[in-house]
Amino acid sequence: MRQNIFGVSIGVLIIGVTPARAENSSIAPNNITPAALVRQALANNPELKFFAAEIAAANGTLKTARTIRNPELNTTAGYKNTRDNFGGPNGEGAAWSISVNQTFEYPGRIALRKAIAKGDVNLAELHLQQFRVTLAARVRTLAYSISIAQDRAIAAREVADRFQALSDVLTQRPTAGVTPLLEIRIIDANTLNFRRQEREAALAVKTAAAELNQLCGRPADAALQVSAGELNLLEMSLQTLVDAARANAFEIRIRQRELAQQGFKVALARNERFPAIAVGPYYSQENAADKEQQAGIGISLPLPFWDHNIGNIETSKAREEQAQASLLATQREVERRVTQSAATFEANVKRSRNGSGTRSRNSARPPSSRIAIIDSARLRYRFTWKRKGSISK
Repeated sequence: MRQNIFGVSIGVLIIGVTPARAENSSIAPNNITPAALVRQALANNPELKFFAAEIAAANGTLKTARTIRNPELNTTAGYKNTRDNFGGPNGEGAAWSISVNQTFEYPGRIALRKAIAKGDVNLAELHLQQFRVTLAARVRTLAYSISIAQDRAIAAREVADRFQALSDVLTQRPTAGVTPLLEIRIIDANTLNFRRQEREAALAVKTAAAELNQLCGRPADAALQVSAGELNLLEMSLQTLVDAARANAFEIRIRQRELAQQGFKVALARNERFPAIAVGPYYSQENAADKEQQAGIGISLPLPFWDHNIGNIETSKAREEQAQASLLATQREVERRVTQSAATFEANVKRSRNGSGTRSRNSARPPSSRIAIIDSARLRYRFTWKRKGSISK
């Protein structure tokens, strides 16, 4: 009798912990698929506005970088009084002057500023793409987690109900000794265990659903039912994954763009050693004893006697070295994470394949078939218990 009861318990345990994915192969029309959730998140997530505003700010910086300085208008007005010390004519009158100056940057400076601003736009776009990919991956992960937790809750509820029904049947029978009573208590303990698993799965569903709703721009307590279906995973070699990460990882691409930015900033700091030149016409007139007029072209520029922009050049070079070191560190970090993730995935696949032999027959059966197996096992136990009771009598 003990072997029969524990055989039933082990069978129920094996069947209960294996989620039935076959029943989810045909997705219910009222449920939401992970692809639909990803589309909703990419369309309604509020954090996308932050990255869109960042791109707009970078475009504004680009417009500022390509803008030429406005011309400067200078004017003076005053009073002039002239006296001749040798008895000549004296006079007084108005004196005024006007000039317009246009500042011209040193050759190549505006192009460097435009290159830096374009790099800022590219960085903002990369951050947006990285967030979109990360958001889609997180939504898919939560969707499959909810689907798996829902299946676990259903399976745990079914098994707990069958254990409870089996316990109710056994308690109605007279117990012949201590051993049957202990086995009934074991069945009750298993029932409580599966009830706990059901509650834990339900809590996991609610927690993941709250986060998923917020990512999709909906209230956290909104009702959500996910049907993920089958999850097909591709197996690729480690070298292929590492090469793909080196070429496409957003962390590496962002560090490469930052390094290019620092190179432009070093070139700009060297270019700023040379001054900008202001050129423009001027005109002046004085009405005193005589009427005097002047017209010409004026040029002004600062003389680089003491300030050679050495401090900014050294700072830019140091930032460039930091960007190079950050790029190398990011490349190693990405390769390490890819290697660890590939090893973890391979280990899980091997473990799943090793355990698929014992679970394949049960997982392929629909819930009705698994319930029939439990019922037949329970009837077989009842028949064995009756037969042993008659023999003992």
